[in-house]
Amino acid sequence: MTKLTKILASAAVAISMGTSAFSAETITISTWLPPTHPVNTEMFAQLGEMMSEATDGTVTTELKSGLASPPAQMDLVLDGIADVAILFHGYTPGRFVGTKLVEIPGYEGNAEASSVAHWRVHEAILKDLNEHRGVKVIALTTHGPGQIHSNKEVNTLADLSGLKTRLGGGVSADVGAKLGLVGIQVPAPKVYETLDSGAADAVAMNLGERISFKLNEVAKNVYEMPGGFYRGSFSVIMSQEKFDSLPADVQEALDSKVFGEPASRMMGAVWDKSDATARKLTLDTADNKIVEASAEDQAAFAVMAAEVRDKIIAEVTDAGVDGQAAYDMMVKEMAAASGK
Repeated sequence: MTKLTKILASAAVAISMGTSAFSAETITISTWLPPTHPVNTEMFAQLGEMMSEATDGTVTTELKSGLASPPAQMDLVLDGIADVAILFHGYTPGRFVGTKLVEIPGYEGNAEASSVAHWRVHEAILKDLNEHRGVKVIALTTHGPGQIHSNKEVNTLADLSGLKTRLGGGVSADVGAKLGLVGIQVPAPKVYETLDSGAADAVAMNLGERISFKLNEVAKNVYEMPGGFYRGSFSVIMSQEKFDSLPADVQEALDSKVFGEPASRMMGAVWDKSDATARKLTLDTADNKIVEASAEDQAAFAVMAAEVRDKIIAEVTDAGVDGQAAYDMMVKEMAAASGK
């Protein structure tokens, strides 16, 4: 072999190795929500764009539906069937305690602020509970203030007593008990048929779900508590094995530019946008209405909310971290994220 041939051969090997090192890596994302839901059309779409941009196109994403039921998403990732999934913590009672802290009613701030605060408090305190053991948490988010959507007129807090209501679990169940609601638990994709069949009179959800689950058709009344009756907590998780298989520079790019607060903030902003769009649609729909709780009912609910808050703080403390310190930080960080 001539000297020139050796040089050319070495160059070919180097190019081959370089191409292999930077070949595209497809991340499979599992979703259990309807195709048109903002989690799919905006959150996961933007997450994919952020991951691709941060890695110069090395990482791409692929969305897959129907791989498992909502409560089984974490096992799906642990088993390597999907690389990324979104969890609603209320679907697995007892498995997540620390995440209930962000769901407490009474916080000031929108979904973007609560999502940012959720991530910051998790990193500072709540991650020590290791509730997501086995997977990598890449974002935390909450939907906007949860309200009561009903197929019966609700004008006062007292009207809620005895109402058969779909509750998602977590703090919404604690609040439901205080309100005298008769709780029914079904996954979000079953909400429309549950209301349409009369199996439930109402559902506790954020306003944006009036579009995603067609509540304007089966729950024409919204009873709105300023600040919400609760918030719903979500995490976006990734297979630790999949993340570890990525090149070191790709891992660093994702951790520094996408995962954590950037992705959490983006997702919260999407929830806020969907709530605003749904509010307008509801107000523009002739047979739909939004009734805001009176000052008297707001005061009465504030007493209930304080009782729920104390209960959750105690649960978090019993789980193994300082619940009061975590709550105080949540309030502080939510205010900071809101620019207050």
